[in-house]
Amino acid sequence: MIKLTSFKKKALVVDDSAFMRKLITDILNSHPKIEVVGVARNGKDALDKIATLKPDVITLDIEMPIMDGLEALQEIMKKHPTPVVMLSSTTKKGAENTMLAMEYGAVDFIAKPGGAISLNLGNVKGEIIAKIFAAANVSLSKLKTKIEYGKTRNEMQQTHQPLGPTNKANRVKSTNVRKSNGLRFKSKGKKVVVIGTSTGGPRALQKVLTQFPKDIEAPILIVQHMPPGFTKSLAERLNNLCEITVKEAENGDLLENGTAYLAPGGQHFTVRKLGMSFVAQINDKEPPRLGHRPSVNVLFESVAEFRSLKCLAVIMTGMGNDGLEGVKRLKENCETITIAESKETSVVYGMPRAIVDHALADEVAKLENIGITISEIIQS
Repeated sequence: MIKLTSFKKKALVVDDSAFMRKLITDILNSHPKIEVVGVARNGKDALDKIATLKPDVITLDIEMPIMDGLEALQEIMKKHPTPVVMLSSTTKKGAENTMLAMEYGAVDFIAKPGGAISLNLGNVKGEIIAKIFAAANVSLSKLKTKIEYGKTRNEMQQTHQPLGPTNKANRVKSTNVRKSNGLRFKSKGKKVVVIGTSTGGPRALQKVLTQFPKDIEAPILIVQHMPPGFTKSLAERLNNLCEITVKEAENGDLLENGTAYLAPGGQHFTVRKLGMSFVAQINDKEPPRLGHRPSVNVLFESVAEFRSLKCLAVIMTGMGNDGLEGVKRLKENCETITIAESKETSVVYGMPRAIVDHALADEVAKLENIGITISEIIQS
């Protein structure tokens, strides 16, 4: 008989607090298919142990002495590429560092609900286990592919202004994209792009949004599953990299062409009409849908109320099937073209697979092709 332990995913827990190492270890070991095979007190200690323990997944604190989480993450990705989930505080600096970690190759992150020494970490036990187990199942080949889309720390610090036309031309040329198979809206009308994503989403969004021309003739509405305190930093980072404007959506924002609006963490993002214009509605009163607030379904369903809109719906990497009901509603009510990210490039092929399996995808595209495909359809 094969023992259950032979199927367990091996985890390495890295945190400078002995209390946190014990708490995280106990949470992970409570799952029958996860086993903590070691702990480390800083990044240097972690690098030494990764070589011998060969974990399937690593939890990595950001703020540590000797070698912090960001430095360690870059070394891990260079020397021992392994799926990493960051543990982060919800401070402004913590959020900024978390977005850097996503650039450097982290699969996902967990917000500590109580600061650096989070006594109430058990409150997010289910989230911790789900994210660690999902990360442990990300294939190494896919992880390496995703790393290529990010930039090094020095490159990110040097690229603090929107990319100009020359850089954009070079970027598009380097993607070796193909055309969008002639997908076009059948009739004229106001166009809108709606995007839903989750695990692996921050770097996927960077890859897509940096391919849009500044004058793209549609607003872009985005739900990225994130807790409160992180989406503003993500929007600011994307804004510094894109020719379009990227901002965290605010209540009453007029939805304008050439601007991407990112749903605030912990709040639903919906759309309403004001005269001849469309504006953003933000609220934290409605309960989560499928455990998510913001919810892709909630955004998509609100857009579907306006039958005159021409909607380009995009579902990218993420766990679960948030967005499925929203795409169904869009297809029923509006002229809608749907793009699903391919299994080949999705960090987690859950949300896109739900769209493909229900025959709702008009195009299944690799991540590097999605931005150009959107631009071609909108600009046609």
